[in-house]
Amino acid sequence: MGAIEEVYDELDTDVEFEEFEAAVEDKVEQMGGLADEETAAMLIAHELRDEEADTIADIEPGMNEVKFLGKVTAIGEIRTFERDDEEAEEGRVCNVDVADASGSVRVALWDDMAAAAEEELEVGQVLRVMGRPKEGYSGLEVSADKVEPDEDAEVDVQVLDTYRVEDLTLGASDVDLVGQVLDTDSIRTFDRDDGSEGRVANLTVGDETGRVRITLWDDKADLAEEFDAGEVVEVGDGYVRERDGDLELHVGDRGTVERVDDDVEYVPETTDIADLEIGQTVDIAGGVIETDPKRTFDRDDGSEGQVRNVRIKDETGEIRVALWGDKADREIDLADRVVFTDVEIQDGWQDDLEASANWRSTVSVLDGESEAAGGVANGASGSGAGGSGDADSADRDASETGLGAFAEDGQKAAAEAVAGESDDDGSGGAAAATTERSSEDVEFTGTVVQTGDPVVLDDGQQTRTVDTDASLRLGEEITVRGPERDGTIDADDVF
Repeated sequence: MGAIEEVYDELDTDVEFEEFEAAVEDKVEQMGGLADEETAAMLIAHELRDEEADTIADIEPGMNEVKFLGKVTAIGEIRTFERDDEEAEEGRVCNVDVADASGSVRVALWDDMAAAAEEELEVGQVLRVMGRPKEGYSGLEVSADKVEPDEDAEVDVQVLDTYRVEDLTLGASDVDLVGQVLDTDSIRTFDRDDGSEGRVANLTVGDETGRVRITLWDDKADLAEEFDAGEVVEVGDGYVRERDGDLELHVGDRGTVERVDDDVEYVPETTDIADLEIGQTVDIAGGVIETDPKRTFDRDDGSEGQVRNVRIKDETGEIRVALWGDKADREIDLADRVVFTDVEIQDGWQDDLEASANWRSTVSVLDGESEAAGGVANGASGSGAGGSGDADSADRDASETGLGAFAEDGQKAAAEAVAGESDDDGSGGAAAATTERSSEDVEFTGTVVQTGDPVVLDDGQQTRTVDTDASLRLGEEITVRGPERDGTIDADDVF
């Protein structure tokens, strides 16, 4: 047995021996006699091993050729195109999505393979793919050189006709899911590596099994402005990706999001305010007992940011919630019942805990008494979603948490939450308590992030608006002391 055969026998590869031998001979010729057949064979074997992809997530655009195993999750239609050579036959291509437990990738099948795919391939089949990775229009794709079904191999990827949130797995594609819109974000732009401008926006939808963030790319980003919280939509041809440890459902050029007349209920599982700890990312709910005006500030990069604080209360305690960015524009008023999801619990002002609602959080203002039971269901109006509770139930468990503490009259509940108990005549409690709270002297230390009228201080956790005639400089760290009224500190002392 020759040197080439010995190296080949030790190599676990789908490459035929004739192809391997030809590659070795080419390598010997390329190196101009600097390598014999055995050395060249070992170099070729090393290159083949380097291109082995244990999972789809291992595939990178710079690889010359990869081999991997994946389950077919979607089969596209054959498209035809004209080749550069006018005398050549018309070209054909069929895109097939394949996935494993680590992710998914689009495989482009050309000409005869495209025709065979249309006739022979089925969703759910497991394929062995060999091809060349490249960056395609919709992300990474593999231009296939060879594709073979493997009936004995197993790939742990679930393929369903219709998904629920709990069914989503990394790598799933061609996903159809019906859910209720919980929150929407504005359209953002970004620069791609090729110099073109991309666009992206987000929706958050939920069903009875959970919630998921929907990422809308480019032309699909406009869909984020077509829906309101509480509406039910169907996402079509989505694909699942991972971001910061969470699964997201992405919608690209093939995907759709359409309004549907279905009933979908989303019931958040909230954490009692008394049980919150620093470092948690949780869902919380309660009645609004304080609202501050929105404040703007200048970031270090020169852009303008904004934040608004509200305070909510359930029957176990109360907490301030900082709404950053677009969430500061949400219409939230005293006595509203709200649900905040994916908020980060941080160390706030004067050692109190504070919840931070950032880009990944959702804000739902519940409409009507039934939402106080904690349900968020189809049929709500305004910026929130309707609930599934019994509005006439007077015998709620005394231990009910979250929005249950506000199950009766919203305005009365908010007043009692502030004052501790209602006045004898049933009026004036909320106003009196609010006045007493806001007239207390407070002290705040932070960096000046806005000068003029008003002054805005930022301590790294929260911002404060300050009414002062003192001459201050941007970036200066100061301490102010004085009464706080309507969310603004009237600074008697600045030092």
